[in-house]
Amino acid sequence: MEFTAKQIAAFIQGRIVGDEKATVNTFAKIEEGVPKAISFLANPKYINYIYQTKSTIILVDDQIKLGKEVPKDLTIIWVNNVRDCVAKLLQLYQSSIPEKEGIDSLAFISPKAQIGKDVYIGAFAFIGDNAIIGNGSKIYPHAYIGDNVQVGQDCKIYPNVTIYHSCKLGNRVILHSGSVIGADGFGFAPNPQTNSYDKIPQIGIVTIEDDVEVGANTCIDRSTMGSTYIRKGVKLDNLIQIAHNDDIGENTVMSAQVGIAGSTKVGKWCMFGGQCGISGHIKIGNNVKLGAKSGVPSNIKDNQTLIGTFPMQPFPYFKSQAIFQKLPELYRQIIELQKEVDTLKKAKDK
Repeated sequence: MEFTAKQIAAFIQGRIVGDEKATVNTFAKIEEGVPKAISFLANPKYINYIYQTKSTIILVDDQIKLGKEVPKDLTIIWVNNVRDCVAKLLQLYQSSIPEKEGIDSLAFISPKAQIGKDVYIGAFAFIGDNAIIGNGSKIYPHAYIGDNVQVGQDCKIYPNVTIYHSCKLGNRVILHSGSVIGADGFGFAPNPQTNSYDKIPQIGIVTIEDDVEVGANTCIDRSTMGSTYIRKGVKLDNLIQIAHNDDIGENTVMSAQVGIAGSTKVGKWCMFGGQCGISGHIKIGNNVKLGAKSGVPSNIKDNQTLIGTFPMQPFPYFKSQAIFQKLPELYRQIIELQKEVDTLKKAKDK
C-alpha cells in the first residue's frame, strides 16, 4: 500500500515541508534510504545523511536543528516525537498486511477441541483434546497446543511454539517461534540411597494474562503446584528463562538472556537488562530497573535503579569500575610503599 505525505502528516499530526503528494510504500533507515521509502531523523549524529539519503520522506524531530537547506526533492515531516510517530506508522503498516485465514487440511485438531470464529490454523499444527482456541487467534504451522490448553482471543502462536497441557493464555498474547510454555520446573531431590536424583512432579500450570509478548526460544516453566504467572502487558525478549512458581508483574520488560530462578515475585513496570540473573525465593519491588548482567541475590525495594553484582546505584558502580581498572597499578604502589615502610622500621630498630 502507498501513503502520501499528507495522509502520514494527518495521522501523526506532523507539519509538512515539501511535496504533500509525495508517496511512500516502505520503510528504510536514513543511511540506507531508497526511493518510495520513509525514514526518520531523531539523533543529531545522523544529520549528514539527510543531505545524501534517497528516501522520499523523512520524519524529523522538532528538536533537531538542520544546518543547511535540504534537497528540494526531499519531503520533510516535522514531528514532536519521532520515535513515537515511527511506532504508530509501523503499527499502521503492519495492520495493512493481509492476515492468514482458514484451517489447513494438514493441521490436526482433536474432535474434542473448541475452535472459535475467524481462526487460522496452519499446516501440521497440533491441537489437543479439550483445547480451546479463542476467536481470531492464529496458530502457525508446526505449533503444538497440548490437551486442555486455553488460548484467548486474537492470539498469535508462531511456528514451532510448544504449549504444554493445561496452560492458560489470555487475549492478544504473542508467542514467537521456539518458545516453550509449561515445560516442567527444575525440581529434583538428591537420593543418597539410590545415588541419584528423584524427580519432583510438577503438577501446576503456566498462566499468561492479556497483551503479553514472549520472544523466540524463551521458556516459561510450569509450577510445582498452582501456577507460574506472567501478568498483563509483560514483554519478554528472546532466550529468557522464567522458572517454576515465578510471578512476573504487569508491564515488566526483560531483555535477552535474563534468568529468573524459582518462586521469585517480580513487581510491576520493572525493566531488566540483558543477562540479568535473579535468585529464587526473593521479591523484586515495583518499578525496579536493573542494568545488563546484574546479579540479584536478595530482595529489592520499589523504585530502584541498580546495576552490578551485588546491585548498586549506577554512579558508584561505574566509579568503582573505573577504580577496578587501576587495581594493578594501585597494587604495585602498595608493594612499593610496604617496602619503604619495612626499610624505615629496620632503620628505626638499629
